[in-house]
Amino acid sequence: MRRALTAILVISLIGVAFSGTLTYRELCGAARANGAAGGCSAVGAPGTILGYPACVYGLAIYLLLVVIASLGLAAKE
Repeated sequence: MRRALTAILVISLIGVAFSGTLTYRELCGAARANGAAGGCSAVGAPGTILGYPACVYGLAIYLLLVVIASLGLAAKE
């Protein structure tokens, strides 16, 4: 069980790094490229869900997995 939780934690941390990079580029990178104050896409724009890029939701889910796996590993000790 500990090995599975460790694997989940490692994969989730990789997911946080990947989706965090995508989220940063999507929300902040467009502002720098356009010189605008905000880089958020318009509601209903292609690639958005409820006005946010899909990578934002991926980041939230990976962060949740990191917390759950960390709690599971801490409870086993």
